[in-house]
Amino acid sequence: MKVDIIIQNAHILTMEGQGVGFIENGSIAIKGNRIHDIGSFDEIKASYEGERVIDATNKLVMPGFIDAHIHTGIAIFRGVAQDMSNWMQKGLWPFMKHLTPEESAKGSMVNIIEGLKSGTTTFCDYDGRMDLIVENYKKIGARARVAELVNEIPDNVGDLPVGELYPFDPSIGNTKLKRNLDLFNTHHESENGRISVILGPHGPDMMSLELLKEIKGHGERLDTKLHMHVAQGDREIDQMIKRYGKRSIDFLEEQGLLNERLIAVHLTEATNEEAARVAESGAGMIYCSGSIGIIDGLVPPVFHFMESGGTACLGSDQAPGNNCNNMFNEMKFSAILNKVKMADPKVFNATRALRMATIEAAKVMGIDQEIGSLKKGKKADMIIINLQDPSFFPVLTKPIRNIVPNLVYSARGHEVETTIIDGQVIMENRKLLTIDETAAITEAQKAAENISSRAEKDILSAESDILDMVKEGLL
Repeated sequence: MKVDIIIQNAHILTMEGQGVGFIENGSIAIKGNRIHDIGSFDEIKASYEGERVIDATNKLVMPGFIDAHIHTGIAIFRGVAQDMSNWMQKGLWPFMKHLTPEESAKGSMVNIIEGLKSGTTTFCDYDGRMDLIVENYKKIGARARVAELVNEIPDNVGDLPVGELYPFDPSIGNTKLKRNLDLFNTHHESENGRISVILGPHGPDMMSLELLKEIKGHGERLDTKLHMHVAQGDREIDQMIKRYGKRSIDFLEEQGLLNERLIAVHLTEATNEEAARVAESGAGMIYCSGSIGIIDGLVPPVFHFMESGGTACLGSDQAPGNNCNNMFNEMKFSAILNKVKMADPKVFNATRALRMATIEAAKVMGIDQEIGSLKKGKKADMIIINLQDPSFFPVLTKPIRNIVPNLVYSARGHEVETTIIDGQVIMENRKLLTIDETAAITEAQKAAENISSRAEKDILSAESDILDMVKEGLL
Protein backbone atom coordinates (compact mmCIF):
# COMPACT_ATOMS: atom_id res chain seq x y z
CA MET A 1 0.00 0.00 0.00
CA LYS A 2 1.23 3.50 -0.81
CA VAL A 3 1.42 6.15 1.91
CA ASP A 4 2.67 9.72 1.89
CA ILE A 5 5.62 9.46 4.29
CA ILE A 6 7.53 6.61 5.88
CA ILE A 7 9.97 7.38 8.70
CA GLN A 8 12.23 4.38 9.21
CA ASN A 9 15.20 3.02 11.19
CA ALA A 10 14.24 5.15 14.20
CA HIS A 11 14.21 4.83 17.93
CA ILE A 12 10.57 5.64 18.73
CA LEU A 13 8.85 6.80 21.89
CA THR A 14 5.13 6.27 21.30
CA MET A 15 4.08 7.42 24.81
CA GLU A 16 1.47 4.67 24.74
CA GLY A 17 0.79 2.59 27.84
CA GLN A 18 2.01 3.54 31.32
CA GLY A 19 5.56 4.42 30.28
CA VAL A 20 7.13 5.73 27.08
CA GLY A 21 6.30 2.93 24.63
CA PHE A 22 9.85 2.45 23.34
CA ILE A 23 10.36 0.81 19.93
CA GLU A 24 13.89 0.11 18.74
CA ASN A 25 14.49 0.22 14.98
CA GLY A 26 10.91 1.21 14.29
CA SER A 27 9.04 2.85 11.44
CA ILE A 28 5.97 5.04 11.04
CA ALA A 29 3.69 5.26 7.99
CA ILE A 30 1.83 8.57 7.51
CA LYS A 31 -1.11 9.00 5.14
CA GLY A 32 -2.81 12.38 4.92
CA ASN A 33 -2.80 13.98 8.34
CA ARG A 34 -2.85 10.75 10.34
CA ILE A 35 -0.58 7.94 11.45
CA HIS A 36 -1.56 5.05 9.22
CA ASP A 37 0.61 2.47 10.95
CA ILE A 38 3.52 2.13 13.37
CA GLY A 39 5.72 -0.83 14.15
CA SER A 40 9.06 -2.46 13.52
CA PHE A 41 11.13 -1.64 10.44
CA ASP A 42 10.40 -5.06 8.92
CA GLU A 43 6.63 -4.82 9.50
CA ILE A 44 6.25 -1.43 7.88
CA LYS A 45 8.63 -2.23 4.99
CA ALA A 46 6.64 -5.37 4.14
CA SER A 47 3.32 -3.55 3.98
CA TYR A 48 3.92 0.00 2.72
CA GLU A 49 5.62 2.05 0.07
CA GLY A 50 6.18 5.73 0.79
CA GLU A 51 5.97 8.67 -1.58
CA ARG A 52 8.71 10.01 0.64
CA VAL A 53 11.02 8.02 2.90
CA ILE A 54 12.87 9.67 5.79
CA ASP A 55 15.84 7.74 7.11
CA ALA A 56 15.91 8.26 10.88
CA THR A 57 19.00 6.22 11.69
CA ASN A 58 20.55 7.53 14.93
CA LYS A 59 17.48 9.65 15.52
CA LEU A 60 14.55 9.63 17.92
CA VAL A 61 10.94 10.03 16.80
CA MET A 62 8.37 11.00 19.40
CA PRO A 63 5.12 12.98 19.71
CA GLY A 64 5.52 16.73 19.47
CA PHE A 65 5.36 18.55 22.78
CA ILE A 66 2.16 20.20 23.99
CA ASP A 67 2.73 23.54 25.71
CA ALA A 68 -0.44 23.52 27.78
CA HIS A 69 -0.28 27.13 29.00
CA ILE A 70 1.41 29.91 27.07
CA HIS A 71 0.74 33.64 26.62
CA THR A 72 2.44 34.33 23.29
CA GLY A 73 0.94 37.82 23.13
CA ILE A 74 3.46 39.19 25.64
CA ALA A 75 6.53 37.48 24.19
CA ILE A 76 7.65 40.92 23.07
CA PHE A 77 8.58 41.72 26.70
CA ARG A 78 11.04 38.90 27.30
CA GLY A 79 13.73 39.77 29.83
CA VAL A 80 12.27 43.02 31.18
CA ALA A 81 11.05 41.77 34.58
CA GLN A 82 13.45 39.21 36.00
CA ASP A 83 15.17 38.93 39.40
CA MET A 84 12.80 41.38 41.02
CA SER A 85 9.94 41.99 43.42
CA ASN A 86 6.55 43.34 42.27
CA TRP A 87 7.00 41.59 38.94
CA MET A 88 3.75 42.84 37.45
CA GLN A 89 3.50 46.39 38.80
CA LYS A 90 7.12 47.51 38.49
CA GLY A 91 8.43 45.17 35.80
CA LEU A 92 5.82 44.26 33.23
CA TRP A 93 3.15 46.95 33.61
CA PRO A 94 5.22 49.95 32.42
CA PHE A 95 5.65 48.14 29.10
CA MET A 96 2.21 46.49 28.91
CA LYS A 97 0.27 49.75 29.03
CA HIS A 98 1.90 50.80 25.72
CA LEU A 99 1.32 47.51 23.83
CA THR A 100 -0.98 47.54 20.80
CA PRO A 101 -2.79 44.38 19.61
CA GLU A 102 -0.87 44.46 16.35
CA GLU A 103 2.49 44.60 18.15
CA SER A 104 1.37 41.77 20.40
CA ALA A 105 0.65 39.60 17.36
CA LYS A 106 4.09 40.33 15.91
CA GLY A 107 5.80 39.24 19.12
CA SER A 108 3.56 36.20 19.31
CA MET A 109 4.86 34.89 16.01
CA VAL A 110 8.43 34.89 17.33
CA ASN A 111 7.29 32.99 20.42
CA ILE A 112 5.64 30.37 18.22
CA ILE A 113 8.82 30.07 16.16
CA GLU A 114 10.81 29.54 19.35
CA GLY A 115 8.46 26.80 20.50
CA LEU A 116 8.36 25.03 17.15
CA LYS A 117 12.14 24.97 16.88
CA SER A 118 12.36 23.28 20.29
CA GLY A 119 9.79 20.60 19.55
CA THR A 120 6.42 22.11 20.51
CA THR A 121 3.74 21.18 18.00
CA THR A 122 0.61 22.16 19.99
CA PHE A 123 0.28 25.57 21.67
CA CYS A 124 -2.51 26.12 24.20
CA ASP A 125 -2.43 29.88 23.83
CA TYR A 126 -4.34 32.00 26.33
CA ASP A 127 -4.19 35.73 25.68
CA GLY A 128 -5.99 38.88 24.66
CA ARG A 129 -6.87 39.58 21.01
CA MET A 130 -6.60 35.96 20.10
CA ASP A 131 -8.50 36.85 16.92
CA LEU A 132 -5.22 38.34 15.67
CA ILE A 133 -2.83 35.81 17.22
CA VAL A 134 -4.71 32.79 15.85
CA GLU A 135 -3.76 33.90 12.33
CA ASN A 136 -0.11 33.23 13.23
CA TYR A 137 -0.94 29.57 13.89
CA LYS A 138 -2.81 29.30 10.62
CA LYS A 139 0.11 30.79 8.72
CA ILE A 140 2.95 28.85 10.36
CA GLY A 141 1.13 25.51 10.42
CA ALA A 142 1.23 24.76 14.15
CA ARG A 143 -1.57 23.11 16.10
CA ALA A 144 -3.27 25.42 18.59
CA ARG A 145 -5.97 25.18 21.25
CA VAL A 146 -6.67 28.82 21.95
CA ALA A 147 -8.71 30.90 24.39
CA GLU A 148 -9.39 34.60 24.73
CA LEU A 149 -8.38 35.97 28.14
CA VAL A 150 -11.68 37.14 29.65
CA ASN A 151 -11.80 39.53 32.62
CA GLU A 152 -13.50 42.73 33.76
CA ILE A 153 -10.32 44.55 34.75
CA PRO A 154 -9.76 48.12 33.47
CA ASP A 155 -6.63 48.80 31.42
CA ASN A 156 -5.09 50.88 34.21
CA VAL A 157 -5.21 48.08 36.80
CA GLY A 158 -1.41 48.08 37.00
CA ASP A 159 -1.50 51.60 38.40
CA LEU A 160 -3.60 50.60 41.42
CA PRO A 161 -1.85 50.46 44.80
CA VAL A 162 -0.86 46.93 45.80
CA GLY A 163 -3.63 45.31 47.83
CA GLU A 164 -6.46 47.55 46.61
CA LEU A 165 -9.58 45.68 45.47
CA TYR A 166 -9.82 45.45 41.68
CA PRO A 167 -12.66 47.50 40.15
CA PHE A 168 -14.83 45.52 37.72
CA ASP A 169 -16.20 46.99 34.49
CA PRO A 170 -19.00 44.82 33.01
CA SER A 171 -18.59 46.41 29.56
CA ILE A 172 -14.99 45.13 29.43
CA GLY A 173 -16.10 41.64 30.41
CA ASN A 174 -18.88 41.61 27.83
CA THR A 175 -16.48 42.69 25.07
CA LYS A 176 -13.89 40.05 25.93
CA LEU A 177 -16.45 37.25 26.35
CA LYS A 178 -17.94 38.16 22.97
CA ARG A 179 -14.46 37.91 21.45
CA ASN A 180 -14.01 34.44 22.98
CA LEU A 181 -17.40 33.28 21.66
CA ASP A 182 -16.75 34.81 18.23
CA LEU A 183 -13.38 33.06 18.23
CA PHE A 184 -15.15 29.76 18.92
CA ASN A 185 -17.76 30.32 16.22
CA THR A 186 -15.20 31.41 13.62
CA HIS A 187 -12.13 29.26 14.28
CA HIS A 188 -13.09 26.16 16.27
CA GLU A 189 -12.12 23.02 14.35
CA SER A 190 -10.78 25.14 11.48
CA GLU A 191 -7.74 24.27 9.35
CA ASN A 192 -8.87 20.64 9.16
CA GLY A 193 -9.22 20.56 12.95
CA ARG A 194 -5.73 21.94 13.60
CA ILE A 195 -7.15 25.02 15.37
CA SER A 196 -9.58 24.52 18.26
CA VAL A 197 -11.05 26.96 20.76
CA ILE A 198 -11.98 26.77 24.45
CA LEU A 199 -13.05 29.39 27.00
CA GLY A 200 -10.56 31.52 28.93
CA PRO A 201 -11.78 33.08 32.20
CA HIS A 202 -8.73 34.94 33.53
CA GLY A 203 -9.20 33.98 37.17
CA PRO A 204 -11.84 33.99 39.91
CA ASP A 205 -10.44 37.29 41.19
CA MET A 206 -10.52 38.98 37.79
CA MET A 207 -14.28 39.09 37.16
CA SER A 208 -17.63 39.33 38.85
CA LEU A 209 -19.49 36.23 39.95
CA GLU A 210 -22.15 37.08 37.37
CA LEU A 211 -19.68 36.94 34.48
CA LEU A 212 -18.07 33.78 35.83
CA LYS A 213 -21.49 32.10 35.97
CA GLU A 214 -22.18 33.22 32.40
CA ILE A 215 -18.90 31.67 31.21
CA LYS A 216 -19.76 28.48 33.13
CA GLY A 217 -23.06 28.33 31.25
CA HIS A 218 -21.36 28.79 27.87
CA GLY A 219 -18.90 26.04 28.76
CA GLU A 220 -21.76 23.64 29.42
CA ARG A 221 -23.62 24.74 26.28
CA LEU A 222 -20.57 24.34 24.04
CA ASP A 223 -19.31 21.29 25.99
CA THR A 224 -15.85 22.77 26.25
CA LYS A 225 -13.09 23.33 28.80
CA LEU A 226 -12.43 26.42 30.93
CA HIS A 227 -8.75 27.41 30.93
CA MET A 228 -8.30 29.49 34.11
CA HIS A 229 -5.63 30.72 36.52
CA VAL A 230 -6.48 29.35 39.98
CA ALA A 231 -4.75 30.31 43.24
CA GLN A 232 -2.02 31.77 41.05
CA GLY A 233 -0.52 33.97 43.74
CA ASP A 234 -0.99 35.71 47.06
CA ARG A 235 -2.59 38.67 45.25
CA GLU A 236 -5.41 36.43 44.04
CA ILE A 237 -6.01 34.94 47.47
CA ASP A 238 -6.03 38.42 49.02
CA GLN A 239 -8.56 39.65 46.45
CA MET A 240 -10.82 36.61 46.99
CA ILE A 241 -10.83 36.92 50.77
CA LYS A 242 -11.55 40.65 50.60
CA ARG A 243 -14.37 40.20 48.08
CA TYR A 244 -15.94 36.90 49.10
CA GLY A 245 -14.48 36.00 52.47
CA LYS A 246 -13.04 32.74 51.17
CA ARG A 247 -10.08 31.34 49.27
CA SER A 248 -10.23 30.58 45.53
CA ILE A 249 -10.76 26.83 45.67
CA ASP A 250 -13.51 27.03 48.30
CA PHE A 251 -15.19 29.67 46.14
CA LEU A 252 -14.96 27.63 42.91
CA GLU A 253 -16.28 24.54 44.66
CA GLU A 254 -19.21 26.48 46.09
CA GLN A 255 -20.07 27.85 42.63
CA GLY A 256 -19.98 24.44 40.93
CA LEU A 257 -16.86 25.19 38.92
CA LEU A 258 -14.58 22.58 40.47
CA ASN A 259 -15.11 19.72 38.03
CA GLU A 260 -13.70 17.95 34.98
CA ARG A 261 -14.42 20.98 32.78
CA LEU A 262 -11.88 23.10 34.67
CA ILE A 263 -8.23 23.39 33.67
CA ALA A 264 -6.62 24.91 36.78
CA VAL A 265 -3.40 26.76 35.99
CA HIS A 266 -0.61 27.17 38.55
CA LEU A 267 -2.24 26.45 41.98
CA THR A 268 0.75 28.39 43.30
CA GLU A 269 -0.86 29.30 46.62
CA ALA A 270 -2.95 26.15 47.02
CA THR A 271 -2.39 24.08 50.15
CA ASN A 272 -1.84 20.34 49.83
CA GLU A 273 -5.40 19.80 51.02
CA GLU A 274 -6.77 22.22 48.42
CA ALA A 275 -4.67 20.61 45.67
CA ALA A 276 -6.09 17.21 46.65
CA ARG A 277 -9.65 18.54 46.41
CA VAL A 278 -8.98 19.94 42.94
CA ALA A 279 -7.54 16.56 41.88
CA GLU A 280 -10.47 14.63 43.31
CA SER A 281 -12.93 16.89 41.48
CA GLY A 282 -11.64 15.70 38.10
CA ALA A 283 -10.20 19.08 37.13
CA GLY A 284 -6.82 19.06 35.40
CA MET A 285 -3.77 21.06 36.46
CA ILE A 286 -1.12 22.90 34.46
CA TYR A 287 2.24 23.34 36.20
CA CYS A 288 4.54 26.10 34.91
CA SER A 289 7.73 25.36 36.81
CA GLY A 290 10.07 27.90 35.23
CA SER A 291 7.67 30.82 35.39
CA ILE A 292 6.46 30.31 38.96
CA GLY A 293 10.01 29.55 40.09
CA ILE A 294 11.34 32.80 38.61
CA ILE A 295 8.43 35.10 39.47
CA ASP A 296 7.42 33.76 42.89
CA GLY A 297 10.33 31.58 44.00
CA LEU A 298 7.84 28.79 44.75
CA VAL A 299 7.07 25.21 43.77
CA PRO A 300 3.28 24.67 43.55
CA PRO A 301 1.81 21.45 45.04
CA VAL A 302 1.79 19.58 41.72
CA PHE A 303 3.35 16.46 43.22
CA HIS A 304 0.66 16.27 45.89
CA PHE A 305 -1.99 16.93 43.21
CA MET A 306 -0.80 13.93 41.20
CA GLU A 307 -0.40 11.74 44.26
CA SER A 308 -4.06 12.54 44.99
CA GLY A 309 -5.05 11.07 41.62
CA GLY A 310 -5.07 14.21 39.51
CA THR A 311 -3.93 14.57 35.91
CA ALA A 312 -1.34 17.31 35.50
CA CYS A 313 0.77 18.65 32.65
CA LEU A 314 3.33 21.33 31.84
CA GLY A 315 3.24 24.81 30.35
CA SER A 316 5.89 27.46 29.72
CA ASP A 317 3.62 30.44 30.61
CA GLN A 318 5.09 33.67 29.24
CA ALA A 319 8.42 35.02 28.09
CA PRO A 320 8.69 38.02 30.47
CA GLY A 321 8.31 35.63 33.39
CA ASN A 322 9.91 32.38 32.36
CA ASN A 323 12.19 33.81 29.65
CA CYS A 324 12.17 30.46 27.89
CA ASN A 325 9.21 28.98 26.02
CA ASN A 326 10.87 25.61 25.57
CA MET A 327 9.37 22.36 26.88
CA PHE A 328 12.80 20.79 27.40
CA ASN A 329 13.35 23.54 29.97
CA GLU A 330 9.99 22.83 31.64
CA MET A 331 10.59 19.09 31.92
CA LYS A 332 13.99 19.53 33.54
CA PHE A 333 12.88 22.33 35.87
CA SER A 334 9.78 20.44 36.93
CA ALA A 335 11.65 17.27 37.82
CA ILE A 336 14.52 18.96 39.64
CA LEU A 337 12.46 21.47 41.63
CA ASN A 338 10.15 18.76 42.92
CA LYS A 339 13.06 16.51 43.86
CA VAL A 340 14.44 19.40 45.89
CA LYS A 341 11.07 20.27 47.42
CA MET A 342 10.44 16.66 48.45
CA ALA A 343 14.10 16.05 49.37
CA ASP A 344 13.91 12.81 47.40
CA PRO A 345 15.83 12.18 44.14
CA LYS A 346 13.47 9.35 43.15
CA VAL A 347 10.30 11.43 42.87
CA PHE A 348 9.15 13.14 39.68
CA ASN A 349 11.29 11.00 37.40
CA ALA A 350 12.13 11.76 33.78
CA THR A 351 9.31 9.57 32.46
CA ARG A 352 6.73 11.49 34.48
CA ALA A 353 8.07 14.82 33.20
CA LEU A 354 8.05 13.58 29.60
CA ARG A 355 4.49 12.28 29.85
CA MET A 356 3.38 15.63 31.29
CA ALA A 357 4.67 17.35 28.15
CA THR A 358 2.94 14.91 25.79
CA ILE A 359 0.12 12.46 26.54
CA GLU A 360 -0.85 13.84 29.97
CA ALA A 361 -1.07 17.34 28.48
CA ALA A 362 -3.38 16.00 25.78
CA LYS A 363 -5.59 14.49 28.49
CA VAL A 364 -5.77 17.70 30.49
CA MET A 365 -6.64 19.71 27.39
CA GLY A 366 -9.24 17.17 26.25
CA ILE A 367 -7.53 16.24 22.98
CA ASP A 368 -5.88 12.90 23.86
CA GLN A 369 -8.07 11.06 21.36
CA GLU A 370 -6.23 12.92 18.60
CA ILE A 371 -2.69 13.76 19.77
CA GLY A 372 -0.20 13.24 22.59
CA SER A 373 1.04 9.80 21.58
CA LEU A 374 2.02 8.00 18.39
CA LYS A 375 -0.74 5.52 17.64
CA LYS A 376 -2.44 4.24 14.52
CA GLY A 377 -5.30 6.61 13.67
CA LYS A 378 -4.05 9.61 15.64
CA LYS A 379 -2.99 12.88 14.03
CA ALA A 380 0.52 12.83 12.58
CA ASP A 381 2.18 15.30 14.96
CA MET A 382 5.75 14.28 15.70
CA ILE A 383 9.34 15.47 15.97
CA ILE A 384 12.61 13.90 14.87
CA ILE A 385 15.54 14.44 17.23
CA ASN A 386 19.25 14.01 16.45
CA LEU A 387 20.68 11.48 18.90
CA GLN A 388 24.22 12.16 17.66
CA ASP A 389 24.26 15.57 19.30
CA PRO A 390 26.72 15.61 22.22
CA SER A 391 23.86 16.20 24.67
CA PHE A 392 22.62 12.64 24.05
CA PHE A 393 26.03 10.97 24.24
CA PRO A 394 26.23 8.08 24.86
CA VAL A 395 23.08 6.41 23.53
CA LEU A 396 22.48 3.11 25.32
CA THR A 397 19.62 0.69 24.81
CA LYS A 398 20.74 -2.30 26.93
CA PRO A 399 20.96 -3.46 29.60
CA ILE A 400 19.49 -0.05 30.47
CA ARG A 401 18.09 2.66 28.21
CA ASN A 402 19.25 6.21 28.82
CA ILE A 403 17.47 8.07 26.00
CA VAL A 404 14.63 9.36 28.20
CA PRO A 405 16.85 10.66 31.04
CA ASN A 406 19.09 12.38 28.49
CA LEU A 407 16.04 13.84 26.73
CA VAL A 408 14.75 15.39 29.97
CA TYR A 409 17.93 16.29 31.86
CA SER A 410 20.47 16.98 29.10
CA ALA A 411 18.80 18.02 25.84
CA ARG A 412 18.07 21.70 25.24
CA GLY A 413 15.85 21.79 22.16
CA HIS A 414 18.33 22.50 19.38
CA GLU A 415 18.54 18.73 18.81
CA VAL A 416 15.07 18.80 17.18
CA GLU A 417 15.75 18.55 13.45
CA THR A 418 12.37 17.90 11.84
CA THR A 419 8.81 18.77 12.87
CA ILE A 420 5.72 17.22 11.31
CA ILE A 421 2.28 18.61 12.18
CA ASP A 422 -0.97 17.26 10.76
CA GLY A 423 1.08 15.17 8.34
CA GLN A 424 2.92 18.21 6.94
CA VAL A 425 6.66 18.81 7.31
CA ILE A 426 6.82 22.23 8.98
CA MET A 427 10.53 22.26 9.84
CA GLU A 428 13.31 20.28 8.17
CA ASN A 429 17.01 20.40 9.08
CA ARG A 430 15.98 23.14 11.55
CA LYS A 431 14.65 25.39 8.79
CA LEU A 432 11.02 26.45 8.97
CA LEU A 433 9.34 25.85 5.64
CA THR A 434 6.14 27.84 6.09
CA ILE A 435 7.35 31.36 6.98
CA ASP A 436 10.36 33.64 6.71
CA GLU A 437 11.81 33.34 10.22
CA THR A 438 14.30 36.18 9.87
CA ALA A 439 11.67 38.59 8.56
CA ALA A 440 9.30 37.75 11.43
CA ILE A 441 11.98 38.37 14.06
CA THR A 442 13.12 41.60 12.40
CA GLU A 443 9.57 42.95 12.32
CA ALA A 444 8.92 42.04 15.96
CA GLN A 445 12.25 43.58 17.04
CA LYS A 446 11.24 46.92 15.55
CA ALA A 447 7.91 46.74 17.38
CA ALA A 448 9.66 45.99 20.69
CA GLU A 449 11.98 48.96 20.28
CA ASN A 450 9.04 51.24 19.50
CA ILE A 451 7.20 50.13 22.64
CA SER A 452 10.30 50.63 24.77
CA SER A 453 10.69 54.16 23.40
CA ARG A 454 7.05 55.07 24.09
CA ALA A 455 7.22 53.52 27.56
CA GLU A 456 10.50 55.12 28.68
CA LYS A 457 8.90 57.60 31.08
CA ASP A 458 6.84 54.89 32.79
CA ILE A 459 9.81 52.52 32.92
CA LEU A 460 11.98 55.12 34.64
CA SER A 461 9.30 56.15 37.13
CA ALA A 462 8.61 52.52 38.14
CA GLU A 463 12.02 52.34 39.86
CA SER A 464 12.17 48.58 39.48
CA ASP A 465 14.93 46.29 40.70
CA ILE A 466 16.00 45.61 37.13
CA LEU A 467 16.33 49.34 36.42
CA ASP A 468 18.53 49.68 39.51
CA MET A 469 20.72 46.87 38.21
CA VAL A 470 21.12 48.69 34.90
CA LYS A 471 22.17 51.86 36.74
CA GLU A 472 24.69 49.90 38.80
CA GLY A 473 26.21 48.34 35.68
CA LEU A 474 25.03 44.85 36.63
CA LEU A 475 23.14 44.39 33.36
